[in-house]
Amino acid sequence: MGDPDKKDIDIIPLARKKLARRQIPASWVIEALRAPAQVVEGHGGRRVAQKRITKEGKEYLLRVVYEETAAAHVVITAYLTSDFARYWKETP
Repeated sequence: MGDPDKKDIDIIPLARKKLARRQIPASWVIEALRAPAQVVEGHGGRRVAQKRITKEGKEYLLRVVYEETAAAHVVITAYLTSDFARYWKETP
């Protein structure tokens, strides 16, 4: 897989539109991919980088859904959720 700090990050156009609509800065997405608090398996072989974010005084979980290629992380979508119990995976 290679070093995630060295891979390019490609945010597809549809994901950029969703980020704008959801008021999620691209810098948060990049930060979540460069230094995730957790990475979990997503659907169809995709991966989900997760990071806790504070927005307007409330804590959210930023979930960045991406596909990994040899050279890049390709961001499919990203969203904020307050449902930590549903998505956060406790390590055994």
